[in-house]
Amino acid sequence: MRNDDSPPPPESGSSVNPDRPWFTRRSTLVVGVAALAPAALAGWVLTQAFAGSGSDGAPSAPQPASHSALSPGQRDAKPGSTPSESASTSPSASTSSPAAAPAPAPAKGPLTGKTVVVDPGHNVGNFQHTDEIDQQVDIGTARKECDTTGTTTNAGYKEADFTLDVSRRLRTALEAQGAKVVLTHQADRPWGPCITERARIGNEAKADAVVSVHADGVSAGNRGFHVILPAKVKGGAADTSKIVGPSRELGERIAGNFARTTGSAPANYLGSGTGLVVRDDLGGLNLSTQPKVFIECGNMRDAKDAAQLTSPEWRQKAAQGIADGIVGFLGG
Repeated sequence: MRNDDSPPPPESGSSVNPDRPWFTRRSTLVVGVAALAPAALAGWVLTQAFAGSGSDGAPSAPQPASHSALSPGQRDAKPGSTPSESASTSPSASTSSPAAAPAPAPAKGPLTGKTVVVDPGHNVGNFQHTDEIDQQVDIGTARKECDTTGTTTNAGYKEADFTLDVSRRLRTALEAQGAKVVLTHQADRPWGPCITERARIGNEAKADAVVSVHADGVSAGNRGFHVILPAKVKGGAADTSKIVGPSRELGERIAGNFARTTGSAPANYLGSGTGLVVRDDLGGLNLSTQPKVFIECGNMRDAKDAAQLTSPEWRQKAAQGIADGIVGFLGG
């Protein structure tokens, strides 16, 4: 195609008079363009018709790209319509937005499918609610206080703070092995729960294992940890006959792993050096229908034990030792 202003040469075989000025002739190109213009206009009209209009019948204005988390169907939803209805009728419904990132899948491990209840002993708020925790509750074989304050180190570090910290660390370790972990409380209540409720939480969860975390408060010079096992008791709501055997196995596993991981020795003041003690006066054990033990991680009133109990690094080892025992008990 020429792009200068010189007259085009006559086409071969044309009947056009060569003497006629070139600018009076109608170029074949001009004719073609004129013929195409109506078709282009009609196509534009059809495009606008099929593109749809707003809900008030006016043509929709061009929409800028959106970074909203809403899907196109949700952004175009009409009042009173559900997202699914809007998606089926909206012109933009065919344009899918990026899918939301899926939630992290639970960890898979040797405890997948298992439920463990972790019971942080006492509650810091118990100190301000002594009337409430002093209420008597039925533990099957006797009546006892709903809960107690727990002990402290000589410097004032509370057992309840210790037990909650270790319990949270224990939960993390168990979840990494695939377990579902339930805590009886997280200091999210002013006091308690009562020992009867602590037992009920484990029972209702149908826990494969329950561990109540504590620290002892006896005189200085008494050192080490011990695991408390349920005695065989029957009375009222208490019947431990089915859990005595598995609870002992759980306790033995925890004792062995706790000693190995923390470097702490079994208590030198009870248990004959085994780190295992059987008791029939603890409502949390008497009322349990699931394998359950208590662990006293050390003596808060002994300076050497207290130095360990107040160390975050040692508490992490304590949590790991308990977790390893639970994994061994549950067949991991």
